[in-house]
Amino acid sequence: MDEPLPRSDEPSLVIGIGASAGGVEALRNALAGLPEGLDVAVLVVLHLPPGGKSLLAPILDRVTRLDADVAIDGQPVTAGRIYVAPADRHMLIHNRRIVLSRGPKENGARPAVDPTLRSMAYGYGPRSVAVILSGALGDGSAGAAAVAGTGGIVIVQDPAEAIVPTMPDSALHAVSGRARVLPAADMGPALAQIADERRSIREDVAMLPDASCGPRSEATPAGPPTSLTCPECGGPLWDSPQGDVPGYRCRVGHVYSEDALVDAQAVSVEAALWSAVEVLEERAELLRRVARRRADLPRARGHLEQGAADALRRAQLIRRALASVPDGTDAFGLEAAGGAE
Repeated sequence: MDEPLPRSDEPSLVIGIGASAGGVEALRNALAGLPEGLDVAVLVVLHLPPGGKSLLAPILDRVTRLDADVAIDGQPVTAGRIYVAPADRHMLIHNRRIVLSRGPKENGARPAVDPTLRSMAYGYGPRSVAVILSGALGDGSAGAAAVAGTGGIVIVQDPAEAIVPTMPDSALHAVSGRARVLPAADMGPALAQIADERRSIREDVAMLPDASCGPRSEATPAGPPTSLTCPECGGPLWDSPQGDVPGYRCRVGHVYSEDALVDAQAVSVEAALWSAVEVLEERAELLRRVARRRADLPRARGHLEQGAADALRRAQLIRRALASVPDGTDAFGLEAAGGAE
């Protein structure tokens, strides 16, 4: 069993910050205002490509009075530190320690914001704060709702200030008026004030509304099945709301918010359409090859050439449809939620 943290190392508040596109500058502004010696722990999740090397920790270390480092699996969550999620790992909290997991992606991302905020809400309840900054799609919304549901506080960057306002807008919708909306530069003083107000809450009083706030199991999702398939693995999806926030989950454990699923499905649809172009053009080539060898059979040759022309006509229709899609929309002309990235 892990040793309890010394009283002086136990944070008065655990803050989870999620960001994506346009979020680095917002992170700098938010963390620059934290006063020296503030007894909080901060977990930062910024969407990263799987093979990318993040320079976020040294960037934040230059602007904040807290110590910022890339998180290490098993290290204790202590006051005065900023833990930055590494590439291709979810960052969770379990028994007051960091857990780095290569579990299934959520909302198409790893690291994702939702699992961090969920585990934080589960472990710290009213001593947790979710902060949602600039980014595309809705990652962080369900996690923010979990934090609000356990008595924690949600702070959202003013969408009018955010470079990509989708994540802030989605979080505001998910928590239904229970969030504080602030410019990023005002968040440091606000977090310091919240820490002062909640310093007396030392025991976990996690008022969990349901098990959806806790760690995700690998069992079959409990919600009703749908006719949809997971864009990541092709398995069936179940309705899997997280609190009051609609969502979907497959048997493997990939989790999607509604807008993340729409975006991921659009990518799959475009890939399928290009595959159809490839198949049709390949068929046309095959029919032409066979037709050339049937010179002594005019009727058969004509039939094959007609089939080749028909296949090419269908392929060209799909090519024109894909080429005419306006910027910022998907293959069906719908506004792409992640287009601003």
